[in-house]
Amino acid sequence: MKTKKAVFLRAAWHYLIMANYVVEPSILEPLLPARTLLDFYQGKTYVSIVGFRFLNTRVLGIPFPFHQNFTEVNLRFYVRHQAEDGQWRRGTVFVSELVPKPVVAFLANTLYREQYGYAPMRYAIRHTTEDLQVHYRWKKHQQWHHLYARAQPDSQPMVAGSMEEFIAEHYWGYNRFSTKYTMEYAVEHPRWEYYPVTDFGIKADIDQLYGEPFTPFLQHPASVFILHGSDILIRQGSKLSR
Repeated sequence: MKTKKAVFLRAAWHYLIMANYVVEPSILEPLLPARTLLDFYQGKTYVSIVGFRFLNTRVLGIPFPFHQNFTEVNLRFYVRHQAEDGQWRRGTVFVSELVPKPVVAFLANTLYREQYGYAPMRYAIRHTTEDLQVHYRWKKHQQWHHLYARAQPDSQPMVAGSMEEFIAEHYWGYNRFSTKYTMEYAVEHPRWEYYPVTDFGIKADIDQLYGEPFTPFLQHPASVFILHGSDILIRQGSKLSR
């Protein structure tokens, strides 16, 4: 039995707005890291615009001052990789990741070759017995973009085979480390619950943020929900050769 990789990062992810869109596979295929395949749900491929709070962050066990709590907004899609033992691992690939901490972006890009960038951010979260409201804002290309969702106040367990389960149950990350290698890393957390969304809004320049090929597809989400989140850990990565 293989020993698990050492822990690279510990944090808590909370109030994850998941806005999920159907896209043509041909848009994503050029972005696939080597040795991964697109993951389909009911015959369709999806991308998600995700906004969430990154809390109590520790890198290699160290809580760096002023870099423990921040917001992230990313665009991601879903893949599969067949490991050496024959088991399929379901993971995510990031097209774009924005954070308000330049040092976080630098470390992630240097160590994992992720797609991080810097953007000033604001957030507002209101969770009462009546409802849950989550609002993320970020400034990029000299304009403010925003992502908003309102949901029922009580979380629900995910149903087996549901869209929520498909989106949330990806426990690996993959990205192009170089022309020769794909970086693979494990993300561990308990099975999450979700809040059914009753209202949703997004105002974002898709062209500027993610590129023209995504613009026709990121207009009307196929589903939106908020994940409750939990403590998470990310293990040190491994390089998969072509």
